[in-house]
Amino acid sequence: MDLQLKNIGHQYGDLDVVRGIDLDIPRGKIICIVGPSGCGKSTLLRLIGGLERPIEGQVLQVGTPPADSINPLTFVFQDFALLPWRTVEGNISLVLEDHGLSGKEMEAVISDVLARTNLSDFRKALPKQLSGGMKQRVAIARALAVRPAVMLMDEPLSALDSQTRELLIDDLVTLWTREPFTAVYVTHNLNEAVRLGHSIVVLSRRPGEIREIVNIELPLADRTLGNHQLEEHQKRLWQIMREEALAADQELIDD
Repeated sequence: MDLQLKNIGHQYGDLDVVRGIDLDIPRGKIICIVGPSGCGKSTLLRLIGGLERPIEGQVLQVGTPPADSINPLTFVFQDFALLPWRTVEGNISLVLEDHGLSGKEMEAVISDVLARTNLSDFRKALPKQLSGGMKQRVAIARALAVRPAVMLMDEPLSALDSQTRELLIDDLVTLWTREPFTAVYVTHNLNEAVRLGHSIVVLSRRPGEIREIVNIELPLADRTLGNHQLEEHQKRLWQIMREEALAADQELIDD
């Protein structure tokens, strides 16, 4: 299933948040969204996922979700959102309950996503026993358990320290390389964007409009730290965002 955004615009009262967003989200690709603070990145993600309805335009689902998909559009948030009284497997099973799966089917799904996220040895652990990185792995495993057509990831690594963030980037690359998935990935971190994004959408200052789309052809598995090509892409992205941030500051001064 692909997604198409057609002339998406949204306001809160008199405040324009995003405007005129046209974007294709193709199957099996990671689309990163970056831009200055307050430019509407997270709002756009909520509009894509149906948590809010756009005032203008529409989000179209092109094609059908996988036949075994329980939830075609699934979110991964910054704060993990794990139930502290449930084990790792209990937090994952939560999203599978009330969907008519047998115990054997649920066990097969849980074991699969635990193996894919390197969590098999921690299935009986409680969240309080896990590091921040491990908690986010559980959140990703839980999202994968519903076999989504598109994962919507809102700053999923921003609460983690730099070393843990690098490990999770490697995990996501490995996960995608083994079984490509579709994702819309919001981040303020340009290193994350160039390491993970097949396409990087740069939004302008509010109201967020598409300033530029940067495509990176280098395979995800080859995007290592210190790669010259990635460094050049990151510099280019920062040049674009810096212009927007300076313009936003100037608007505040002029007001």
